[in-house]
Amino acid sequence: MRNFLIFLFVLIPNLVFAKSIAESSDTVSPLLNGQLIPNINVTTLDGSSQTLSAYLDNQMTILFFYRGGWCPFCNTQMGQLKKIEPKLKAMGYKLVGVSTDAPQDLQKSISKMALQYDLLSDFNSELSQAFGLAFFTDEATTKRYVKRLDLTNPLKKNGSGDARLVLPVPAIYLIDENGLVQFNYVNPNFKVRLHEEVLLKAAEIYQ
Repeated sequence: MRNFLIFLFVLIPNLVFAKSIAESSDTVSPLLNGQLIPNINVTTLDGSSQTLSAYLDNQMTILFFYRGGWCPFCNTQMGQLKKIEPKLKAMGYKLVGVSTDAPQDLQKSISKMALQYDLLSDFNSELSQAFGLAFFTDEATTKRYVKRLDLTNPLKKNGSGDARLVLPVPAIYLIDENGLVQFNYVNPNFKVRLHEEVLLKAAEIYQ
């Protein structure tokens, strides 16, 4: 019985975090306020891997998911967050961006935009899936993005068995020192992002 209980203790958290990839951006099931962040591995700029909890190191964090440096709406958002990053840092927050870009492409974004905050690579969409943000793009979008943008991200099979590109729904999470989500903004419309002043206000409330 003792061994069985230990097995359940280890298994249950993994089941909680084992979210499936949504069939469309409108059907994602994102992590909600009050829930613990999944403790899976993340990939840093130098290509090294560590658990998300170790990376955050009990620091209040603004974690935002974006599609990639190839997305103009994402680049606009990254620039807006760059403007308020000093204020967030002064409040004790760590600002971290997550995208499907490979580590070398993240470095290009940092250099191009002169970013001071961290970026993580979610090339295989494992982190966005764990947060319930990952979805399959349709056939036309998959072909267009792979061809025009020369994306090399692995295609995954959707419910119909068709190979599709997986992207995250753009999202922002405010995470406290204990790994609890205190605030989140998730919008399937990738053209609409949270205004930076709203994020600042939320950060002030939960600091």
